[in-house]
Amino acid sequence: MPTEVYVAGVGMTNFGKSNLSLPQLMVEAASKAIVDARVSNIDYVFIGVMSVEEFTGESNFAALITDRLGLPGIPSSRVETASSTGSAVFESAFYAVASGYHRNVLIIAGEKMTHLPTAQTTRILAEVIDQGERKYGASMPSLAAMITRRYQNDARLSDERLQSILSKVAIKNHYNGSLNPHAQFRKIITAEDYFGSRYVSTPLRTYDCAPITDGAVAIVLTLDRKSIRVSGLGHATDTLAVCHRDSLTSFKSTRLAAWQAYNMAKLSPKDISFAEVHDAFTPFEIIGTEDLGFFPHGEGWMAVEEGATSIKGRLPINPSGGLKARGHPVGASGLAQIAEVAQQLRGGMEASRQIPGARIGLTQNIGGLANNNLVTILERTDRYRPIPVYWKPDYDPGDIRPRPIPEESSSVDSGILETYTTLYTTPEGIPSPLTLGFLSTPDGRLIMARSRQENLKIGQAVNVEKEGDLYYLQPSPSPEKDAEGVRKWLHRALSPTERKEENP
Repeated sequence: MPTEVYVAGVGMTNFGKSNLSLPQLMVEAASKAIVDARVSNIDYVFIGVMSVEEFTGESNFAALITDRLGLPGIPSSRVETASSTGSAVFESAFYAVASGYHRNVLIIAGEKMTHLPTAQTTRILAEVIDQGERKYGASMPSLAAMITRRYQNDARLSDERLQSILSKVAIKNHYNGSLNPHAQFRKIITAEDYFGSRYVSTPLRTYDCAPITDGAVAIVLTLDRKSIRVSGLGHATDTLAVCHRDSLTSFKSTRLAAWQAYNMAKLSPKDISFAEVHDAFTPFEIIGTEDLGFFPHGEGWMAVEEGATSIKGRLPINPSGGLKARGHPVGASGLAQIAEVAQQLRGGMEASRQIPGARIGLTQNIGGLANNNLVTILERTDRYRPIPVYWKPDYDPGDIRPRPIPEESSSVDSGILETYTTLYTTPEGIPSPLTLGFLSTPDGRLIMARSRQENLKIGQAVNVEKEGDLYYLQPSPSPEKDAEGVRKWLHRALSPTERKEENP
């Protein structure tokens, strides 16, 4: 039998704008977790920060923190996987304890971001994006917006319906955040607030995007039996470039990580009491719930409309307020999700935010633009859960085979527009507004291009010109003729098997 690992202690600072330094925040969280754990010694310290060199100008951070904690001599290592760092450092600590070499391990994750100008922070966060897409001025919000636009198209949602759905996610998570004493935003918002907020990158508004945040979280893991056990872990990657993926509306890295976690825990989606899902952007919560198997693909938005994901619904999602309202100190968010699940499973929270009878909780944490994702499952240990000898998971991750990356051709002069956005909050040095799109090319590739026009439409034929090392697109003057020609080229680019699947 695998060695069981338990959560012994949890500590968290308030999230938001802080006057404390990042080391001070991390020491505060760690001190709370050690007291909560009631352990006599710490055998190892794992540190999670995403971009401390860029945000605060510090390095050798693992040694710095053990020094500040008064733990010189204790081994300490740093883990980084972009915005999934908090879950990844938890994973590394889990295996250190599960190996049997360490009994009590301290995990600390944090980030300090609010002291920098927004444009500079946007640039730092954009450094996790593929360089070929970043050179166009692509940022996390713009890529998320293009994914949202494609989801809207595939689900056949009008602009008004999409905005209504996204507003419900934001309003729900801000309500949950109002109940969380550590949340950055503890104010309830209304539909009027949501629709009064400006566009960041169409169709995403300010209230669709997680804030810039300072904060830290700490957890102590142990071999000693406690009330909360780590029962499942999954971790998977995807291509750095969004244009090399086989879907714009589902994250393969989440599906594969979920498949691993469910199998390790011998659980299925229907067994989960509640979940903390990575909502750096409101539509990512919807896509996440689909990829985790809670709702069919393309139907997660229906659960939002029905209220199924509210804190009193049949499957509460983000009872903490999520990244949207609790806050998103990028290196710490994944560990904050896990801490929320542990505290919910312990019970004893205020009645307004305690999920009654919760026994099993799950977290899904996105790294980068969904290319380094983790799923973590915790459960209570006070009740025996028998596992059938021939157990099989009730979860289908779909096609998780690697997709061959097509070779670039020498030139592109036309294509079909797959999705687009106009970005208003651009990275440092990029003029605003900036319109970007992904288009399918006759040789079967998906490429990014800039546009000088904002009135675009998914499915329209576009002409492409290259200026320097950037592509620019514009709607074709003969859209019907050009679209038909591009579709024929795309059909010829498919393999015989793919053509058969396209035309059964």
